Amino acid sequence: KDRALVTGLCCAAILDFITHFITSLGRHVAMVLPSFKRVIDLPHNLKRYEQILNQMITFDCFVFTRVSCVCASGLIQREDGSMEKELGELRRSRPKPPVGGDFTLSDCFYFTRKGIESIVEDEVTQRFSSEELVSWNLLTRTNNDFQYISLKLTLVYGLGIFVRYCILAPLRITLACIGLTWLVIGTSAVGFLPNWRIKSWLSEWVHVMCYRICARGLSAAIRYHNRENKPQKGGICVANHTSPIDIVILCNDGCYAMVGQVHGGLMGVVQRAMERSCPHVWFERAEMKDRHLVTKRLKDHVNDKKKLPILIFPEGTCINNTSVMMFKKGSFEIGTTIYPVAIKYDPKFGDAFWNSSKYSMVSYLLRMMTSWALVCNVWYLPAMHQQQGEDAVQFANRVKSAIAHQGGLVDLQWDGGLKRAKVKETFKEWEQKKYSNMVVGDDSSSNSD
Repeated sequence: KDRALVTGLCCAAILDFITHFITSLGRHVAMVLPSFKRVIDLPHNLKRYEQILNQMITFDCFVFTRVSCVCASGLIQREDGSMEKELGELRRSRPKPPVGGDFTLSDCFYFTRKGIESIVEDEVTQRFSSEELVSWNLLTRTNNDFQYISLKLTLVYGLGIFVRYCILAPLRITLACIGLTWLVIGTSAVGFLPNWRIKSWLSEWVHVMCYRICARGLSAAIRYHNRENKPQKGGICVANHTSPIDIVILCNDGCYAMVGQVHGGLMGVVQRAMERSCPHVWFERAEMKDRHLVTKRLKDHVNDKKKLPILIFPEGTCINNTSVMMFKKGSFEIGTTIYPVAIKYDPKFGDAFWNSSKYSMVSYLLRMMTSWALVCNVWYLPAMHQQQGEDAVQFANRVKSAIAHQGGLVDLQWDGGLKRAKVKETFKEWEQKKYSNMVVGDDSSSNSD
């Protein structure tokens, strides 16, 4: 908060300097180049000039007040409504310039204020880093600037390190190894049985048992809500994505068919063992780029009502469990029943978010096994179907909104792929055009010249 306050004060000082600089520059330019008066919309009389100066000073103080509110809450408080609406109300409250459209020099301060708000409170990039906690939970990773406060707190912190690393971590690692080993052995053994009904039952039993052992290895405390809405065979289960552990959390209460790329090494061994006992949908790297092939494989799976429901995370990347970002439309084009599931972790006991650009899988799992616990809530939402006249994108957004509302998450329209990719040039051009229209406003008089 102190850093935010200093930043706000600096920005306000810079704006104050810019105000006086532009005012002085405009006065001198108007004296030297009378033709420049129309470009920067300088007034034609001293009274109008005083009105603009007062307006500039008002905007300067307003920006200073708005930025200084960072000290109180740590967040910029934004008004409800779009920029177009705010700017329209602002322009209606002042006299319209005689020439040059709706733009006046004081509009610069409105856009400057919005820019500062966007920098301080970026709603996209902050979703790709760990969630900030209100209070410290005695984990070093949640307070990198730890300082000595008192002897009692230091002793409690040291005791916590001993308990987490010397007692809990060895037990959790042992349980995780037992769960993975039994998953490979059990599914491989079930795979040799003929395709009778008992094979399907044994496969589900082995999968759920192994996932529950792995959940115990994370000290997971899971509360499931509305179990009457659990996904059924022949459908697709979609959920918000925070970490690879999401699979363990959901499979702890039921069995699902996985969708993903074929891997090598230890992960490949696990995939091949799981494939022997029940059908999953694995793709080669080259096949993942073929959308039609992927869609056909998924349709063939859901059309067989004897196969397990498919588990898909439409965001395509891990988000820090504070919001839900854009759902890819692929799984919503199949035309089957969608079973939404909302997952919400409690960050007070451990950070479940996997920042793959910062931590490897092994490092992340070690961090989770040295946390206090993994506490989360899972809500099964009623089944949803594509409505008449609704395309795949609209259907995906409707499902995403339902998940965000149930889990208490922020519903964002941004693509989670922005974690690694840059914004598309077409989107930049669209935003620039939109910004240009807001700046110019009603410029019919200038267009006719």
